Amino acid sequence: MSLPDLSTTSHRTSAPALVSVTTPIDDPGDLLALLPAGLPAAQVFSWVRRGEGMVGWGHAASCDTSGDRRFRDAQDWWREVCLTATVEDDVALPGTGLVGFGSMAYSPRSPAGGRLVVPAVIVGRRDGRAWLTRVRRTGQPFAAPVGGGGASVTPLGAGVAGAAGTAGAAPVAPRDLRFSDGAMSGPDYMGAVAAAVQRIAAGELDKVVLARDVVATGASALDPRWLLRRLADGYPNTWVFSVDRLLGATPEMLVRLEKHLVTSRVLAGTIRRTGDDDKDLALAGSLARSSKDLEEHEYAVASVAEALAPHCSSINVPESPFVLHLPNVMHLATDVAGVLSAQSTSLALAEALHPSAAVCGTPKIAADELIAELEHMDRGRYAGPVGWLSADGDGEWGIGLRSGAISPTNPAQITLYAGCGIVAGSDPEAELSESDAKLVPMRDSLGS
Repeated sequence: MSLPDLSTTSHRTSAPALVSVTTPIDDPGDLLALLPAGLPAAQVFSWVRRGEGMVGWGHAASCDTSGDRRFRDAQDWWREVCLTATVEDDVALPGTGLVGFGSMAYSPRSPAGGRLVVPAVIVGRRDGRAWLTRVRRTGQPFAAPVGGGGASVTPLGAGVAGAAGTAGAAPVAPRDLRFSDGAMSGPDYMGAVAAAVQRIAAGELDKVVLARDVVATGASALDPRWLLRRLADGYPNTWVFSVDRLLGATPEMLVRLEKHLVTSRVLAGTIRRTGDDDKDLALAGSLARSSKDLEEHEYAVASVAEALAPHCSSINVPESPFVLHLPNVMHLATDVAGVLSAQSTSLALAEALHPSAAVCGTPKIAADELIAELEHMDRGRYAGPVGWLSADGDGEWGIGLRSGAISPTNPAQITLYAGCGIVAGSDPEAELSESDAKLVPMRDSLGS
């Protein structure tokens, strides 16, 4: 698939005047259960891990960008919004006040571009405290903060009554799902991996990440609440996200900025779990000793540290990775931390880090060119930054992995994505198996 050259194009909407009011509330219970039924996927927002985080719904304002400037134009729009907004925040925690949810296309050439959205209603919980944020345009009324099952989310003292279990409020399972190959079949993907290994052996590059897609189509519009609930139940150690029809459960925190502390979790090097604890323990040990996986991981960590260096006064990189255990796979993982040295935002840091070697390769330019040549598809927002930022620029941005994108023209269809890091020792059949393992979370979320 040949992508149009959008790299130099740019557009964004004008910034509206907003009013944002955040108030403390009693513990609302299951955040995902608050999401109302019947909303289009583009108006359902989630950033939840182990029961904490935020959910949102509705639309107060948004900005669409494209090309090389998709990050910067979104950031400029956000700065204008924050300068003109009236913000009342009685909670003052990360994620309170005026908040925007965003996702960015992997490639500047992608028609998917970037989107930053301010939901009309946000409910969050952190460190035992919960809050409700309502946002409206100046001169317009606040949207009624009604959650799942018609539950009214009210200020502290009233709590959230009947958020779950109300008749008709339960998420709806997909019906009559049909799966089909996307841009490449399994054998085609193995052929692309073999071609990449040849190019690596020829010295053109050290690593490239090759992705594939699978399309699932149901008999009726997919309920994003169903997918999010299944992902949260099955993969509690991930960030379960939903932004502008992109849904998933990412284990990889691209960057978090909180009070000048910058952190980034790097995942590269993967092995599939068997379900047998003893065997999986042995596999974890072999992963930690695998020269192929350690080499892949080293490239990814180096790319993150190099990208953060201009923005940090100091950076801490652990000498060796740890093994992160997820229900379906295990990853080599490293947490990189730094201290911000200059005024910046979490979105600007996400731009500096994207694309890391974990989703692109090394050297970056050569890897990106090979991706465009061998994948035969538009990644869209897959493998791009997804997350949120607040008025002070702090925020959290994950990588849009273990994800799927609901079609903008057919709400009954979702495209699932998975990618693998290819280095000199990669075996095409093993990489296909690894990509199948990485598709499991989204297939499970659909009930397949």
